[in-house]
Amino acid sequence: MLMKDFLFALRTLRKSPLFALTAILTIALGIGASTAIFSVANAVLLRPLPYRDADRLVVAGGDMRKRNVIDERVSYENYMDLKTGTSAVFEDMAAVATFPFIIPQRDGTPEQVKTGVVTTNFLRLLGARIIAGRDFQESDGQAAPPPDPAAPPATRPPPLPGMVILSYEYWQRRFGGDPSIFGRPIPGVGQNLFVPVGALAPGFELEFRASSNVERHPDLYTAMRINYDNRNRNGYFLRGIGRMKPGVTFERAQEAGEQAAATVRKNFTLYGTSNFHYHLEPMKQHMVAEVRPAILALLGAVGFLLLIACANVANLLLVRMSLRERELAVRAALGGSRWRLIRQMLCESAVLGGLGTLLGFGLAYAGIQELIAISPANLPRLEGVAMDRSVLLFSILAGLCAAAVFGIVPALRASRPDVMDTLRSGGRSASLAGGKLRNVFAVLEVALSFVLLIGLGLMERSFIAIQHVELGLDPNRLLTLQVLSGRGGANPAERKARVVEIQNRLQAIGGVESVTAAALVPLAGGYSTIRWGKEEALTDPSKFQAADVQTVQPNFFDTMRTPVLAGRTFTQADNAADRMYVVIDSLLAAKAFPRESAVGKRILIRVRTPEPEWVEILGVVAHQRATSLSEPGHEQLYFADGFQGFGVTTRWILRTSGDPASYGPAVRSALHQLDPSLLVMEVQPMAVWVDRAEAGTRFTLLLIGIFAIIAAILANVGLYGVLSTFVRQQTAEIGLRMALGAGPANIFGLVVGKGLALSAVGIGIGVAASIVLTRLMTSILVGVGATDPATFLTMIGAFFATAVVSCWIPAQRAAGLAPVVALRE
Repeated sequence: MLMKDFLFALRTLRKSPLFALTAILTIALGIGASTAIFSVANAVLLRPLPYRDADRLVVAGGDMRKRNVIDERVSYENYMDLKTGTSAVFEDMAAVATFPFIIPQRDGTPEQVKTGVVTTNFLRLLGARIIAGRDFQESDGQAAPPPDPAAPPATRPPPLPGMVILSYEYWQRRFGGDPSIFGRPIPGVGQNLFVPVGALAPGFELEFRASSNVERHPDLYTAMRINYDNRNRNGYFLRGIGRMKPGVTFERAQEAGEQAAATVRKNFTLYGTSNFHYHLEPMKQHMVAEVRPAILALLGAVGFLLLIACANVANLLLVRMSLRERELAVRAALGGSRWRLIRQMLCESAVLGGLGTLLGFGLAYAGIQELIAISPANLPRLEGVAMDRSVLLFSILAGLCAAAVFGIVPALRASRPDVMDTLRSGGRSASLAGGKLRNVFAVLEVALSFVLLIGLGLMERSFIAIQHVELGLDPNRLLTLQVLSGRGGANPAERKARVVEIQNRLQAIGGVESVTAAALVPLAGGYSTIRWGKEEALTDPSKFQAADVQTVQPNFFDTMRTPVLAGRTFTQADNAADRMYVVIDSLLAAKAFPRESAVGKRILIRVRTPEPEWVEILGVVAHQRATSLSEPGHEQLYFADGFQGFGVTTRWILRTSGDPASYGPAVRSALHQLDPSLLVMEVQPMAVWVDRAEAGTRFTLLLIGIFAIIAAILANVGLYGVLSTFVRQQTAEIGLRMALGAGPANIFGLVVGKGLALSAVGIGIGVAASIVLTRLMTSILVGVGATDPATFLTMIGAFFATAVVSCWIPAQRAAGLAPVVALRE
């Protein structure tokens, strides 16, 4: 019997191809958008981490709350204190740091490898599988005893080789999967050697959030050796990972972490005065914290879009049912039960929903690659976005729910035809039943689409704000690159000479106006914090505060065109280890010396030694954005490369007279001629870093914009449909009004007034909903409040304008009716 209902539904829909096509396309848009965004949410938010007992993994960092330092990396000693102090709640704890490293290839040319420096238990804790060789042993991480200070350098033993485990991909790429390499040393830089002991299974990765500065796919993992003579509680470079014991809650783990931090604060003045705490966070939550708000906002947007599509199709079905009132009345008169009529109508809805879901899944499959292509770089696990079984199941369930949502009300309405009145009407629909319901659905569409339009308006305001953010530099015509040497610099003089050689060779390229270098590129991230203070910090360490540190060549600010607000910047004479000078940014100047000049003042810094050093402020420059366009970031201090012993500034920046991208080949050629062992990487315009910094906001804006526009179109189409039906329903009344003297303008105003009244009710509901829901977007907005009045007023005006357009055609049709024809109805 059910099969007959479906076959009848197919035949019925085939007789109304325009209606069927419109309904299917509408549902396909909603299902396609929902499925595509769910595929991203599934890969990023829902899919479990690929580690053993991943739900018990916790990431550990450090907070210095008095210095506004949150979730910073920790020193080895901090890590050991946490591991020891929480042994009652953690089954095990390990640590990792990742760095780029240079290893000569077989032909002698340098190769940069992404290296993970890990405790020997790290891979076991995560459940990584070794497919060749062996895992780390405790002895692999033992450091050599400290050398005899009285012994001459020539007699000191060479450093112990680094024991490494290769990623499967690097093992295949570099060594062709040869198992004989295990146990045989391979050369590194200078006297360094590496001894591969094993290889991991394919696909192993480190899943941390982007701001953690942990490389996701290291080429190799080396066992951490902590030198006895070089242990420094102030060297922050590690990320800890702990596995809670079975049955231990995260709240209990946090309590244990607080107790361990309290011990550290008590025993070490520095940590007591900075209000140090361990920052513990479930690993899954840690990984997605930066992107969760944007993904949830997009899920909410597509949910609204799907509801709007359902309301639109429900309106279409109500109109269709009204046109079939005589058919339904005849079937009821011949004994058709109410359940029989409901089942038939639901079968038609199911057919529409099924075909719409099938087409929507196809749209999502076609659009998923485009979605990945425009995704921001900080969106983790992108390679896992796929139309897999769970996404298919979601699409099917969404289709079934949609069919139920848009089908149940029309079906219930159609199952109760007024048999006698309908049959007396002689085949004409006297009432075009369901007018109130159609109005309700139209108002719902307007309200939902208005919420999306408000979201679009807020994201547009955010994007405009980002475009006008002061970067503290001029990114136009800047080319950035990283240059690493395969040779170890023996002393500062050699390293300085190499820097000068590189600078001179790059400066000689035609069209290059100036050349400079820094430890980091603005907006690329990776900045470290140091402590600074004024004189009172000598007696009260709690007065020390945190700031980002940057090391630069003397002409850095000139090349970047960073405004100098007071004093001067570095000269070549300042580029030396004994020149105790610093340049600070405007944020630090305002904080340290409000309402007075900072130039010539002295501050204490901890950079080269555990004890603070006095440095004199040479000048104040505009604040540069270090990692984000949406947040200003920390205050900044700048040191000359010579202050750090030279060789720190490996990121080179060229200001060119033309398109910076076109200088890439000349740069590579010049540096290769200088020294074939130089490794030149990431040759790209500064504009690329700016583009990446705004990618997250642009991604959210683009998708919410697409959904909002589609929603507005559907809402206005629904409004048009309601008014068109209203005109048809009220044809006789319109004829009577005309006969009694109403002119075309009066009839036109009647129809437009009804449309605007429905819009006003929908917008009113939408405003109330937006005031509540847009607060959830606060974390992804820039330079605009979640309830920005200008955005609300603009969108209200814009929607009323589109509503007038939607009302225009039905109103014109009504105003153009001939009174005789209308009365004949």
